[in-house]
Amino acid sequence: MTTPPTPDPDPATAPDPAADSGPSADPGLSGRDRAVLAMERRGWPGPGAKEREIRERLGLSPTRYYQLLNALLDDPRAVEHDAVTVNRLRRVRAARRDLR
Repeated sequence: MTTPPTPDPDPATAPDPAADSGPSADPGLSGRDRAVLAMERRGWPGPGAKEREIRERLGLSPTRYYQLLNALLDDPRAVEHDAVTVNRLRRVRAARRDLR
């Protein structure tokens, strides 16, 4: 017995694949990892403001924050989540490494 062909889904009622691509839908990264990347997307007036925000929002010391961030830059899931930010930070890290 053959099954009847399924009709093409109506675009108005079909699920939107972009709706599942938000930060909360990313199963690969933890909430903390997504928050670290979000912090790096922002512009900061100076280092003191960023360190204060790291402590208040994430409950992390700046040293631990940067350890986590450095590990995220090598994580392919982070690139999938926010390629622009991760690739920018990789370039900055490589430039600083070349200066040493």
